[in-house]
Amino acid sequence: MAKKMLGVLYGSRSCEHEVSIISALQLMRAADREKYDVTPVYITQNGEWYTGEKLLSLETYNQFDPYRSGLKRVSLDLTAGSGALLHYSQGKGLFRGLTEEVVARIDCFIPVFHGMHGEDGSMQGLLELANVPYTSTGITGSAIGMDKITMKRFFRGMGYPTLPGVSALRSGYEKAPEAVLDQTEKELSYPVIVKPAALGSSIGVGWAENRAQLKEALDLAFQYDRRVLIEKGLDHPIEINCSVLGFDGETETSALEMPLSSGEVLDFAQKYLGGSSSSKGMASMGRILNPDIGENTSQRIRELSRDIFTALDCKGVVRIDYMIDRKTDEVYITEINTIPGSLSFYLWDKKGVSYARLIDRMVELAEQAQREKDQNNFAYRSEILHSVRLGGTKGKLKTGKL
Repeated sequence: MAKKMLGVLYGSRSCEHEVSIISALQLMRAADREKYDVTPVYITQNGEWYTGEKLLSLETYNQFDPYRSGLKRVSLDLTAGSGALLHYSQGKGLFRGLTEEVVARIDCFIPVFHGMHGEDGSMQGLLELANVPYTSTGITGSAIGMDKITMKRFFRGMGYPTLPGVSALRSGYEKAPEAVLDQTEKELSYPVIVKPAALGSSIGVGWAENRAQLKEALDLAFQYDRRVLIEKGLDHPIEINCSVLGFDGETETSALEMPLSSGEVLDFAQKYLGGSSSSKGMASMGRILNPDIGENTSQRIRELSRDIFTALDCKGVVRIDYMIDRKTDEVYITEINTIPGSLSFYLWDKKGVSYARLIDRMVELAEQAQREKDQNNFAYRSEILHSVRLGGTKGKLKTGKL
């Protein structure tokens, strides 16, 4: 049986660029090489695409050199169904021109981006145009899942439990910072948590217990995004994460985890640098697996996770984060991560699903989604072209009866 060619996409123009590299290397090392040939497709912070065996080594990224031997700059052929990665080089001779080389022809792409320009629906749109199978959630779910303000509005509209929150624009804050502070204090009581709208990995997140701290948190958040979400903070909440795997209404949930935090906010260092090795990504973070939060609460979180997954038409593996109020035992949805750190493999491993098998399932679901898409009719033909003639006036159309 011929091996499938997997193209692993990662990096890109994102503040979470390095986290993406770690997650991608973990996945490529876990993939079953008897089933797959794996092609790394690294997108630099300048937006250039490269492939080559050297990209399988973490050392390559310490001081990335695009001219290093064994690396090729590539682009994706957007011809529907092609899946080709193309490399162009300058030809030789008198009539030299560009020479096109097909470096690889990908059967299925695995996006392993975190943050903007990859997890936010932009790459998903590109892959939809290319009409190739890919393992992540589609355009709509990815876009909503990346934008915390839109995400909260979606959750509220669906009737899911969320913490009170308000949003602010950088332009408004720069013009009238005191007005933004006043409005926040009018809508919310302290403490509050301030987050850039379209960022993850706790980058730019701040905690505020008074007006001065709120201003500091807003100053920080607006460095990373022009839109900021401000939410009511809970007093030492219990944080619970749940991963979901599936597509088209068929879903299953992973083991639950309780991340361990030393402060009010689980920050970047605790998520990615808290373990014995920073190369382990989210897998290195301190956590309690399947914590004792009561069967009813655990079941509530699992049911909510499946509902959210289906409502956003997700695909593959996602992780949904929650907070539990210690005083009231109320469960609140924090966010959905449509491409979670380390693909949450450690949560599935606890359930008896190896990382290699998780990759198999992601590929199977991507192929299933592509088959579903291929059943759609994209070739509807009408008589409109026969009924329209261009008039003499610029831009004027004359039509007959349709």
